[in-house]
Amino acid sequence: MAGSFILASSSAVRRRLLECARVPYQAVASHVDEAPIKADCKEQKLGPAETTMALARAKANDVSKDHPDDLVLGADQVLTCGKEWFDKPVGRDGVRAHLMQLSGRAHELVNASVVVQGGTVVWEHQDAITMVMRPLSEVFIEAYINDAGDAACESVGGYQLEGMGAQLFDRTDGDFFSILGLPLLPLLTFLRVRGIVAA
Repeated sequence: MAGSFILASSSAVRRRLLECARVPYQAVASHVDEAPIKADCKEQKLGPAETTMALARAKANDVSKDHPDDLVLGADQVLTCGKEWFDKPVGRDGVRAHLMQLSGRAHELVNASVVVQGGTVVWEHQDAITMVMRPLSEVFIEAYINDAGDAACESVGGYQLEGMGAQLFDRTDGDFFSILGLPLLPLLTFLRVRGIVAA
């Protein structure tokens, strides 16, 4: 059994999901540089699924080195639209550019979550969600950016589905919690088995 459960992330949304579900945890941000991992995956012609899994494992392993007895969760998302991969937007201009590119189009949000203990993967989960964004006017985009503020930069797509970001979409096909950043229900099932939350 694990001594504790660690989220290898500084994501406010992921922390909030765990807190609202009453999961006891501590947050320890990983110091993984994502850029070379992504570049290596692209050089190997790996797709979004393999890339998100590599990133999630790297984050979990990075924190697990200092916490070998604990369960360490790493997670990542990659957004693809057509053949283009999107990174988290930088500033409000980045959010604006993302939303203008995604407006009126379907895109895919690929998620990976990995739990590592003592350098060994003990649980992993992956899913892909189709997101269909409605056509957005420039006026709406500006109103959204003003409402969401800098917090929109925490989402790879520049959207916050738990708030005004719900108005960005015509439909989504997949798990709501995964869109926010964690496959909460499968994760809770694993944490019950490991005694982190009550069965």
